[in-house]
Amino acid sequence: MKKLKLGVLLMTLVMALSACSKPAPKVPVTILYTNDVHTYVNNQVEDADGNKSRGLSYGNLAALKKDLVEAGENVILADAGDHSQGTAYGALDEGKQVIDIMNRTGYDVAALGNHEFDYGQFRAFGIMDQAEYEYLSCTFYSTETNELVLPAYKVFDFDGTKVAVVGISTPETITKSSPAYFMDEKMEKYTYGFYGGKDGKELYDAVQKAIDSAKKEADYVIALGHLGVDPSSEPWTSKDVIANTTGLTAFIDGHSHSEVECETVKDKKGNDVVLTQTGCYFAAVGKMVIDAEGKVTVEMIKEYDNVDETVDGMVTTLVDGVDAQLNQKIAVLDAEMRIYDPKDDSLRIVRRMETNAGDFTADGVYWFFNESEGLDCDVAIANGGGVRANTPAGDVTYASFKKVQPFGNVCCLVEVTGQNILDALEWGAKVAGNKAEDGNWAESGGFLHVAGIKYTIDTSVTSNIPTTEEGVWNGSPETYRVCDVEVYNRETKRYEPLDLTKTYTIGGSNYILRSIGDGMAMFKDSVLVKDFVGEDYLISSAYAQAFGGVDSDGFPHITTENSPLAAYDNYLLDYENAYGAGRITFK
Repeated sequence: MKKLKLGVLLMTLVMALSACSKPAPKVPVTILYTNDVHTYVNNQVEDADGNKSRGLSYGNLAALKKDLVEAGENVILADAGDHSQGTAYGALDEGKQVIDIMNRTGYDVAALGNHEFDYGQFRAFGIMDQAEYEYLSCTFYSTETNELVLPAYKVFDFDGTKVAVVGISTPETITKSSPAYFMDEKMEKYTYGFYGGKDGKELYDAVQKAIDSAKKEADYVIALGHLGVDPSSEPWTSKDVIANTTGLTAFIDGHSHSEVECETVKDKKGNDVVLTQTGCYFAAVGKMVIDAEGKVTVEMIKEYDNVDETVDGMVTTLVDGVDAQLNQKIAVLDAEMRIYDPKDDSLRIVRRMETNAGDFTADGVYWFFNESEGLDCDVAIANGGGVRANTPAGDVTYASFKKVQPFGNVCCLVEVTGQNILDALEWGAKVAGNKAEDGNWAESGGFLHVAGIKYTIDTSVTSNIPTTEEGVWNGSPETYRVCDVEVYNRETKRYEPLDLTKTYTIGGSNYILRSIGDGMAMFKDSVLVKDFVGEDYLISSAYAQAFGGVDSDGFPHITTENSPLAAYDNYLLDYENAYGAGRITFK
C-alpha cells in the first residue's frame, strides 16, 4: 500500500514538473519602425489647399512609444537606416544632434544605412559609438578578420515571448556611399566589405546564417534591412533575400524610399513573410503587431497628436539653430529648377536625363573654378544622385541649395585624360533610356550632368562595362553608348571633339573624383589640382549670387541671360527649360 502511495506521489510530481516546463503562452509584441528619415526633423506636410503644417517628428514618435508602453504593450522601436544624413539639420554637425535625439526618443535597434557612412569612416563608427541603441548588421564585415563588425541580431524577451531582430545592410553601401571609406589610406585594398555576391548568394548565405542562429533563441525572427525593392538593386533587394532564405516572420525594409504597408512575399519554402517599408522623410511611422497566435498585422501611422516635450525641445533647438544660419535670402529664382518631370511630378528624371537643376549645379562648379578661383576648368560634372530636390521659383536661400545638395560633398579640381572622361560619361549613362522590369524608366545615381561639355547617348547600344564584385567600374567597355562628345573651348568659343589622349581639368565633388563615389574608379589615379574649396551647396549659393539682374532690394535674379556664363559665346545655357540646355541628347 505504501509502495502504491509512493508511486502515485512520484507520478504526481512528474506531472507537476511537466506542467512547469511547458512554454509560457505567447504575448503580443509591437514593433514601431522608421526608415530613410534622412534628418527630416522639421517635417512639413501640405493639405489639399496647399496649407503647410508640421508633420511627424521624433517628439511624436517618442510619445507614441511611451503611450503604448504605459498601455501595457510590449514595444520595440527600430530604424531601418539612413537617419543621420540628408538635410542641413544633420550635415552641420555630421548627425551628432540627430543621434542624441534618437537616443532620447527611445530607439532600441537600428540597421546601418549606406548614408550613415557619408561623413567618412571615422564618423560612421562615431555614430555607432554615440548611439545608446544597438546597430545590427549580419552583412558588414572586416576583410582583415572576416568577422562581422556588428552583432548580427538582438533578442528581445517579453514574458518568455522572444523576438529576434536581424540587421541587414545593403552591399550597395560601398558605391552608394564612397568606396574610399572602406579602403586603407592608400586606397589600395578594402578593409571592410558587405556580403553580396554578383548573384546574391553571399548575401543570402549571410542572412540565413543569422536567421538560423536567431531561431535557436527566439520565437520570431524579424529582418531589419536597408535593401529596398528597386529593380536596380537586384539581386540584393529585400524580396530577393526573402525568396532565397527561410525562417523570417517579417522584413522591415528601407533604402528604396518605398511605401509598402504590408505585402506578403513567399520565402524559399513557400512560407509567407510580411514585407513593409514606411516610405521616407517621416511620411509615416510603421506599427507592426505580432499577436499571441503569431499573426502579423501592420499599419502606417501618418499623424499623432501627442508629443514628448523633451524630445520636441531638442528638435526645436536643432532646427532654430540651423535655420538661423541657412535661411538668409541670397537671390531670386525666376523659373523653377526641376529634378522631377514637369509633366509628371512622380517621375524623377534627374538620374536619367538632363534637367535645368543638373545644369545649374554643374555650372556652379564650372564657374567657381574658372571665374572665382581663376583656375582652368575644362569640364565640370554633377552626379544625378547628388541633386535631390526641385527648387520652386521665388526667393532662394542657402537652405534652398542645401536641400538640393544635402550631402555636404566638398568640391575639388583634378587632371584626367579624355579617356577617363569618356569612361565616366559611359558609366553614368549605363542604364539611361532603358526600362526596368517594373516598366518604369531605369535610374542611376551616377548619371552625369555636365558643364563645358556635351554628349549623346545611343540607347541602341547595350552597356557592357566590366565591374568588380562590389559593383565598381573595372575597365573600359568594348563598345560605348556615349558618342559625339565635345568640350567647350573658352578661347575659340566653340565645342570641339573630346581628345582621348589629352589631359583635361575637371571639377566636381570629392565623392566622385577622389573617393570612387557611385563606383567611378576611372578617376582613382587623377592628379589633384586643388581640393577642399568648399561644400557643393555653398558653391551653388556663390554662383547664384554672381548673377546679374539685381533688383531694387539688391538681390540677383537667376535667369539664363543673367548668368555670368552668358558671357561665354555659344555656351549652352537655358535655365528656363526644365529639360536643360541640350547638353545631353539621345538617339
